[in-house]
Amino acid sequence: MNDGELGARVLSALARERYAGLHLLDLPREPDGFVSGTRFTPPVPLEQVLALVRAAADPGDDVAAFERECRETLALHAMELPEVRPGPTRHDALAARLGHPVHPLGRCKLGLSPAELRAYAPEFQPSFELCWTGVADPVTAGVLPGWWPSPGELGLRGAAVFPVHPLTVARGLVTGPVARHLGVAPTLSMRTLAVTATEHVKVPMPTSTLGARNVRAIKPGTLQDGAKVQRILARAAAETGAPVLLADEQTYGHARDPYLGYLVRRMPAAGSVPVAALLAPGVLDELCDDVEAFFSGYLRVLFGWNAALFERYGIALEAHQQNVAVTRRGELVVKDNDGALFDEIRHAGEEFDDPRLKGDREALARVFVTITLHLCAGALAFGLAERGLLPLRTGLALVRDRLDEAVTDPFLRARTLDADRLPAKAMLTAGTLVPKRRTGAADINKHYGPDGPNYLREPTCC
Repeated sequence: MNDGELGARVLSALARERYAGLHLLDLPREPDGFVSGTRFTPPVPLEQVLALVRAAADPGDDVAAFERECRETLALHAMELPEVRPGPTRHDALAARLGHPVHPLGRCKLGLSPAELRAYAPEFQPSFELCWTGVADPVTAGVLPGWWPSPGELGLRGAAVFPVHPLTVARGLVTGPVARHLGVAPTLSMRTLAVTATEHVKVPMPTSTLGARNVRAIKPGTLQDGAKVQRILARAAAETGAPVLLADEQTYGHARDPYLGYLVRRMPAAGSVPVAALLAPGVLDELCDDVEAFFSGYLRVLFGWNAALFERYGIALEAHQQNVAVTRRGELVVKDNDGALFDEIRHAGEEFDDPRLKGDREALARVFVTITLHLCAGALAFGLAERGLLPLRTGLALVRDRLDEAVTDPFLRARTLDADRLPAKAMLTAGTLVPKRRTGAADINKHYGPDGPNYLREPTCC
């Protein structure tokens, strides 16, 4: 992506979020139809966009962080990428190169130098040795894998050893002795590292993604919440018989420090493909002979599972394109559940460390639309059409038909299939530019801007 293309995407996102009146700009536009009716036509120089933001911003807005995020994104897009190699992180590397379907700065890893990106970012498909440090009196749960070293093996003192990302050590965020041990490779999330084809370890990192406020540390409470949500989902999957496989996230530890914690993730199937990678060149060829049939089957499982969770259990998953994968048998693989949302009435007796895991039905419907519908279904339909793999009319008709099959609750139908417009997140506004005291966002990842078009009701669909 060049300067003019990135500038147009950034300005279109700011206009979509109604930031500082930029939607009123008299610049050439073209039809969009996904989460916005129109978008600015490239080229729009990035420096022109930054000048517009500086002129229009409120004095309290973090324009400096936003500018840095934009410039670092452009620099990353300009870096030469190596050829993707076979191996357990191949699809992660391909997905990382595609970026985010909605956030124009989705590839940015804020504050990392070009050398650090080559060493640790998934699009470069690196491998490196993990760091370890001794921790006294940790909180731990689960059974550690066989490759986990002992303090004696590493020459470290402490009741336990914790994995630490090399960048966390480099930034001086670990004060005790550190040893290097165990080769790992970054997955799409970058702070989750592949040890084997089915075993990953998630560790904090001193960077931000999808906004300067989205710091990649680990709050201790999210580990126990994620483990609890997985157990709840396992019961739902067993009761519904859904073809859904859940990653095992019951093994974790923390030292009451956002940069000293870990999660061991055991994947239920090797070789599953993240939804985020499906639009990468050649990936669908590995999975199917018929794109339309594959997409239809995938949507049937996706909507069947998520509609059942919403209607029968009062749960909406923040299982976006990075956290959902597909097996060659057509099953869904779901991981990283600490952002799920539970109906506050139906789950009144359920306790979580993070109170933001509960909300009303409107909040659950917004998560269903912006995550399940937009990121896991709509973005694919538009992306397949852009690549000439499936006509947009066909793709959107499949999304509507499979959703129509799955949704029986009039409340959810009214907010999806029958809605005049659909909610959209305000990701640049909440994630970087505008402080929480002005947005009022309790959770910056669940902050919404103006509604966008309902592409399921457009003539191209029906």
